[in-house]
Order: sequence, then C-alpha cells, then structure tokens
Amino acid sequence: MPHSSFNPYETAQKQFDNIADKLDLDAPTRNLLRDSMREFNFAIPVKMDDGSTKIFRGFRVQHNDARGPFNGGIRFHPQETIDTVRAQAMWMTWKCAVVDLPLGGGKGGVICDPHDLTTGEQERLCRGWVRQISKNIGPLSDIPAPDVMTNAQHMLWMLDEYETIQGNKYPGFITGKPVGMGGSLGRKEATGYGVVFTLREALKELGIRCEDTTASFQGFGNVAQYAIDLYHQLGGKTVCVSCWDQNDQVAYSYTRKDGIDLAELQGITSRFGCIDRAKATELGYQLQPGDAWIEQPVDILVPSALENQVNADTVQSIKPSVKILAEGANGPTSPQADKFLKKMGVFVIPDFIANAGGVICSYFEQVQCNINYFWERDEVLGKLDQKMTSAFIAVSELAKKKKLSTRDAAYVIAISRVAQACKDRSWI
Repeated sequence: MPHSSFNPYETAQKQFDNIADKLDLDAPTRNLLRDSMREFNFAIPVKMDDGSTKIFRGFRVQHNDARGPFNGGIRFHPQETIDTVRAQAMWMTWKCAVVDLPLGGGKGGVICDPHDLTTGEQERLCRGWVRQISKNIGPLSDIPAPDVMTNAQHMLWMLDEYETIQGNKYPGFITGKPVGMGGSLGRKEATGYGVVFTLREALKELGIRCEDTTASFQGFGNVAQYAIDLYHQLGGKTVCVSCWDQNDQVAYSYTRKDGIDLAELQGITSRFGCIDRAKATELGYQLQPGDAWIEQPVDILVPSALENQVNADTVQSIKPSVKILAEGANGPTSPQADKFLKKMGVFVIPDFIANAGGVICSYFEQVQCNINYFWERDEVLGKLDQKMTSAFIAVSELAKKKKLSTRDAAYVIAISRVAQACKDRSWI
C-alpha cells in the first residue's frame, strides 16, 4: 500500500515541473497544465441492506480537455484521497497524449471497500455517484471507465442511471461495459496485453529473447492476470505474484521457482484478485511477505497494483539480474527510485505507455458505440498492438536522440502535444 507520507499529486507535479523546465514552457502554460481545470468533491448517501444510511465520499477530477473529452477511470478504494485522484487525472492526460488519442485526462473515485458491501449496496453506490455528477459528465464531455476494484457491472449500473436521468440512450457515456451491452471485445485483456506489447518491444531493443526471461508481478487483478497470460504465450516464465489478502488486510507474495500455473492460481482467486492463501500453500506455492515480489532474482519486474510501490526504501531490494521494469500500475515508481534504477541500468517502460492499453481500448469502445458497429476481438487487439507499438517506438527514438530517460522522453512527447493544443485553442 502507499506510504502514508506519500502524496501522489506532489509527485505528478514534480514530474511535470521537470519536463516543463526541459521544454522551457512559459508561466501561463505551466500554470494551466500543473493543476486541474475542475474538481468535484461530493457526498453519496447510500441506503444499506440493514436499513441504515451510510454517507460515502466521492470525487471526479477533470485535468485537461484541450485534445478532447476528459476520460478516466473510477476507483473504489478505502484509501482513496482527492490528491490520488488529482494525480491520476493528470497522468491520464499525458497517457492519452503520448499514445495520440483525441482525449483529455480525468479520474474519479469513492472512498469505500467493495469487499464490505453487498451487491445491492454496490449498485446503490454506483447510481448515487452518477446522480451527484451527472450534470458535469457525458459522452461528449467526460467519459468514465473502470479502475481499481470497479468492473463491467459497476459501469452498466452507472450507464443505466445516467440514461434514466437523461431520458435517452447514451452507450458512449461510459466504457468498460459488458460485451453485448455496448462493451468492446478485447477490453478486459487490453491493459495487461498492452503492458506485454511494450515489454516485447523493449526486449527486442535490448536483444533479449522472451523465452529466456523470468518475471515477478505485483498485483493479481485484471491487469496482472492478462499480462501474465500473454507473457507466457510469448515464452516467458513468471516465478512470483503478490496480492492483497482481504482477511488479514496485508499483502502476500506467492513464489514458485519452476514458474506459476496461471490457470491454477486463477481458480483460487476472488473477483477482486485475492488469492486463497491456504489453497495456494497446499498447491506448493511458497508464501512470503508482500514486498518479496520486488526482491526476486528475475529479469523483469511488473508492478501492477498501486502507486509508490517502487520507492526509496524498496528499490534497494531490486536484484542486479533485473533488466526491465514495466509499470503496469499508475505512478508505481517514486522520483528517488527512478534515479536509483537509472544507476542500475534498468530499462523502465513508464506507466503511461505501459498501461495505456486500457484507455486505448476505452477509446475504441466509445468509437464503436458512437457508430453502432462493433469489431471482432482480433481486430481490436490488432489495433491496440499497433497503437502501443507506435507509441513505444516514438518514445524510444526520442530518448536515444535527445539522450533522455524513457520516462522523460514520454513526458516530453505528451506535454508538448497538450501544450500545443492549448496554444492552438488560444487558451494561452
């Protein structure tokens, strides 16, 4: 979990300031892009199953829409904060820009633990979130999507509530919906597969065969599971995964030197990505502390959980064997850890390229909803591969040309595009 002293928004702003200096951005541009355009903070009253009423706190942050409508997920998490949502919204702006989507960055959240809510309570919470923000979001202005601990069912409840309020059908209002109800084939695989598309290109650049590599993953939710799936299809071997244990309220790592069996672990995992600890031990997995994923003597590390997981403390546990860090999560690496990784010679695939598969496929879903024509899975994943690969190559070439880190190169491309759009609109 994130350290209590860690402020993701401060990190996001420092990252922006660093690139703003490199680009020599003027003061108005800095002031516009450094902060959110709009922020919403609201109460959501929910009638609980026992008849009581509980008040939840919800957020929506709209960072910048110079390149197109705001777009970004909705998180359900007990440690959600407004600064986390602000940071995620800013990172989403850069993510959409670096992969050249006509979208801006937004993010939403609710302070809650869905593990503790019944299905009916979750539905009422979803509908309540939409009621509080419905005047400020929509298919032409701000398109939500699933994120941490939200899923296709949550999105469908939100869509239904929005359409009820508006009195019409707006399938493009929200993405990540169930297939057959306006959802896109390939959407559930998109983020995890996208991570591995960029990993594949990084391995090519380094002259390493995927079949000769091992990896360790933090997290075992949707992103990690599909990333592991494609990574195994390419010949790689995963020796460790970690996940949150909802009973003990701590994280554990599960290791197997000869490689994990993905289907086997999925069979003992809850819909929230929590592995059954007792059953995993019976199956021969070694149980270790949650941070053990980063200590594995592997070639590839893939943080796919929350922000600030590779920080000044944990980065020193990374073994010399590690060649690539592929950021499946948003903001998993602190600036101090970045400097350490650079000294170690670790190739970093920055988050807003590595995990951009989700927002790319959200864009594809929106396009399909708007034209009322849906593509086959292979077409969706083929278009995703093309987008991800093009973005990676552009970043890699700029990094080599300007002698920048991959993260700085990605930021330079993204921030330049957004700044130019603001100038073209005569906002600044």
